[in-house]
Amino acid sequence: MNSKVIGLDIGGANTKLASSDGAIVELHYLPLWKNTKLPEVLKEIAQQLQPEKVAVVMTGELADCFEDKEQGIRFIKSCVDSAFGPSKVSYINSTGRFQSETDDIRELAAANWAASAGLIGKEIGDCIFVDVGSTTSDIIPILSGEHKAGLTDFERLVRSELVYAGTLRTNLAALLEKVKLGQTWCRTASELFTTTADAYLLLGKIDENMYTCETADGAGRNKTDAMRRLARLVCADLSEIQEEEIYEIAAQVKEKQISVLAEAISEVAEKNGLKRIAAAGLGEFLIKEAAEKLGFECISVSDRWGEEISKVFPAYAAARLLAKPF
Repeated sequence: MNSKVIGLDIGGANTKLASSDGAIVELHYLPLWKNTKLPEVLKEIAQQLQPEKVAVVMTGELADCFEDKEQGIRFIKSCVDSAFGPSKVSYINSTGRFQSETDDIRELAAANWAASAGLIGKEIGDCIFVDVGSTTSDIIPILSGEHKAGLTDFERLVRSELVYAGTLRTNLAALLEKVKLGQTWCRTASELFTTTADAYLLLGKIDENMYTCETADGAGRNKTDAMRRLARLVCADLSEIQEEEIYEIAAQVKEKQISVLAEAISEVAEKNGLKRIAAAGLGEFLIKEAAEKLGFECISVSDRWGEEISKVFPAYAAARLLAKPF
């Protein structure tokens, strides 16, 4: 394995990159729905790294700038092929295999978790692979080296194999209908005033460098700005609510997200007879607490491959699967 084989995970908000030897890890915030710089950035990556081979997975085709998933897949594919040259590029589909010319192009949709599951299945074995990223949480059952998950996001949502909540970009109003302030319950405002990144910044689970998405109000990423946004969740400003109450709200965000995650993991575990988790992503800390709540064994991808690789694991897995077919 070497740095000449790279993996790309192209999402709606972030594009992640890793080399097959783990020496190169990059995360680029490139929202596809806003005059995206994806084509230019991919060309810069191609010029700087000059890889011999590129493995690609994607989830960005669901971005609402596209009429449908196929249009999104074709756009992403054209950006990648144009930057690196189609002969160097291989795509992994939702079955976890490299796409052939005869396969349906729609099988490339939302397939980043399938690459991760492929590597985890081969290196760790039977388990539930859980990856909590900036936007979503994947909960993938793996048995006999193969994933047993639904092949589309829609199917996985139905089966609790996908939870649409992450560590950075999730609207807190989607997680919490009410919050407890002292002895009082308070309803929340269903506006995009604040996101999970604000809560986890205050709780010390992420720092400003890890706050890679835009803020809800376009203001800064320091703790005062985060507190101001969190106060708006209950239609307050910093003159109306105490600092400790804001920290209480942040703690309730974490508690609720762990509860939602544990519920989904439990459902997938019961269906598949599994009680072991492999945890990856920016939100590994949430997975560890959910596993503890359920009494499940938890294997940390950070401990095994490193914290930076854990954050971009689908890209790393794609590169590994291309560099060293098992």
